[in-house]
Amino acid sequence: AQSKLPSDIHPESFSRLPPPQRDSLDAEGKRVWDVIAGGRGMGKTGPAPVSMYSPGAAEPNHHLNQYLRKTVAGPRYFELSALLAAREFDQQYEWSGHEPAAIRAGLEQSVIDVVKINKDVAGLPEKDATVIRLGRALFRDHKVSADLWAKTVEHFGRQGAIEIVTTMGDYVMAGFLLTAVDQQLPPDRKALLPVK
Repeated sequence: AQSKLPSDIHPESFSRLPPPQRDSLDAEGKRVWDVIAGGRGMGKTGPAPVSMYSPGAAEPNHHLNQYLRKTVAGPRYFELSALLAAREFDQQYEWSGHEPAAIRAGLEQSVIDVVKINKDVAGLPEKDATVIRLGRALFRDHKVSADLWAKTVEHFGRQGAIEIVTTMGDYVMAGFLLTAVDQQLPPDRKALLPVK
């Protein structure tokens, strides 16, 4: 798999950046590293190691993501929101990590496939359809109708509606980072997002 990588991709990080090294950071950078790694160690691929090239941005982004993982909307809608952002930006790395997580969170493959294959939401549970419509309105139309917003608030409350939108935005940011550094999937991870 590595022989097929673009020439500017590092063989350990599978991105345009080599894996960051904790020892090369100043004291504040090491503190942020330890917060993000949480005693588990820092992986070599994905948004966390990429973000460590700017520890000052990495820490608040990490805290936001950790908060959103406990959204009042619940894990099912956290994952659906992340998938919507990953799909709209064709972000293979994020999609391939979040599709299995979405299934573990109780999202049915049939709902995932509506996002993955860009199918109509007809026949989906109303809450799922509302989140997908909201994401598509934000990403494609750049506006949300009064009716769609009211339906979102009806289903999730004001806090849940805002946290769903914030989750989508969080995964847009992660997608931008990974796209900029051309993050590739390591050979042991299967690509789950169809290539357009």
